[in-house]
Amino acid sequence: MTRPAGCGAGRWAGHWQQRADVVVIGTGVAGLVAALAAHRRGRKVMVLSKAPKLVGTTATFYAQGGIAVVLPDALREDGDSNEAHIADTLAAGAGLCDPDAVRSIVTDGYRAVAELVEHGAQFDESTPGTWSLTREGGHSRRRIIHAGGDATGAEVQRTLNGAAATLDIRPNHVAVEILHDAGAVTGVLVLNDDGFGVVHAPSVILATGGLGHLYSATTNPDGSTADGVALAMWAGVEVSDIEFIQFHPTMLFDGHNGGRRPLITEAVRGEGAILVDSQGRSVTDGVHPMGDLAPRDVVAAAIHARIEQTGAPCVFLDARRIDNFEDRFPTVTAACRAAGIDPTLEAIPVLPGAHYSCGGVVTDAYGRTELAGLFAAGEVARTGMHGANRLASNSLLEGLVVGDRAGNAAAAHALAAGSVTARPPEPVVRRALPRADLQRAMTKNAGVVRDADGLRILAKELDTAPPRVIDSRADFEDAALTTAAAAVAAAALTRTESRGCHHRRDYPDVDPLQARVLVPAEVCC
Repeated sequence: MTRPAGCGAGRWAGHWQQRADVVVIGTGVAGLVAALAAHRRGRKVMVLSKAPKLVGTTATFYAQGGIAVVLPDALREDGDSNEAHIADTLAAGAGLCDPDAVRSIVTDGYRAVAELVEHGAQFDESTPGTWSLTREGGHSRRRIIHAGGDATGAEVQRTLNGAAATLDIRPNHVAVEILHDAGAVTGVLVLNDDGFGVVHAPSVILATGGLGHLYSATTNPDGSTADGVALAMWAGVEVSDIEFIQFHPTMLFDGHNGGRRPLITEAVRGEGAILVDSQGRSVTDGVHPMGDLAPRDVVAAAIHARIEQTGAPCVFLDARRIDNFEDRFPTVTAACRAAGIDPTLEAIPVLPGAHYSCGGVVTDAYGRTELAGLFAAGEVARTGMHGANRLASNSLLEGLVVGDRAGNAAAAHALAAGSVTARPPEPVVRRALPRADLQRAMTKNAGVVRDADGLRILAKELDTAPPRVIDSRADFEDAALTTAAAAVAAAALTRTESRGCHHRRDYPDVDPLQARVLVPAEVCC
């Protein structure tokens, strides 16, 4: 890359250097499970977090609903099975799931959950020794285990933070670039309080979460800025299904225009809440046989359409028929009351919000990418599990299963590769739009419903992003968001159909000929 004026070699002469066998980028469920797996294999593991603190900063922490998992015969609901869970996942994925990956991950789910329990996780029980199960959209059975009513993610994060307490976890470390040579990873360029440095390592695991902050309002925490997607693309690694961004149907509408907003877990509808518009009419009647428990893409599109029809700013989730609501959903209750809403006395105002990236860095079901030594797990990865639309509560499941597998695979690669040395990097320059401008353009032109005119306007604006020397976390995040947004716009423009959570106003039908994934070489960057 061309060095900008003023960025001479002296700027890099004193960069710090460290070594590890495996570097994990991210401290959510996939990252910590991967780090623990690699550590158990005897490898020297370093975990990087760009956040200055490790409490309450991951998407895992904010996950409410639970973990979708089929329990052993003696514990499961009558009629449930791995085959039923696989079928529900494939149906939600709208023809783009990898059936082999789905089967591999689903059937490994209970083992992964049992391992989490060994670390100390405690799930809600209906009777002593029997986990309480709930149902969410797209599921044909009650198979969602949960903790603290609607605080499952917080319990998962608490458990993993405790298990990983002895690991080398580095807060306030921003991974700026994946370093590689001769087709294999050699390390990571990192920015911390001491400036730029290099961690020499043969294995790197991307576990950076999602890209919700492409949009003005999201359920994601502040760090969800598409870091892993951008790092992979800059390293020449494929991403796919990036146009499929899931908008959670029921994000709390509190009158604010942007930032992270609480979601209202799908389990509220699983327990009997109903969606109505401003005139009290059902939002999903006649839309889907499963009604309010249809897959998320269906419900989000129905809400978006009803808001456009009525001109109201939101619809409403009426949960007043649920007994003991405060006990079952304490997190939702607290979020509502913080916004001046009592969910036991009034309907909850909701609307769709950017929530989950169904696509990402292309991996197999073990987290391996096409670049030797680079792995990805969790929301950042595209394993083929989710296809065009993720089934509710399959995210924590995938993070547990693939995180463990990626950690083991990275440890094995590091052992085989031996010591590596990364070349001192050039100053990093990337195209970057200011975040507020990018979010405005993405929200307007690549939201729940898109069309060619808006996507072309978006792509043109992104193409004007000026080059920026990356000297801070903010610089890096703006660049990562810009790179990911360009990929989303290009893929969404190329996919001239509506499928899963990708809705084209100008192409409202599914095109059977487009039941395939799109990769950057075809569409972008």
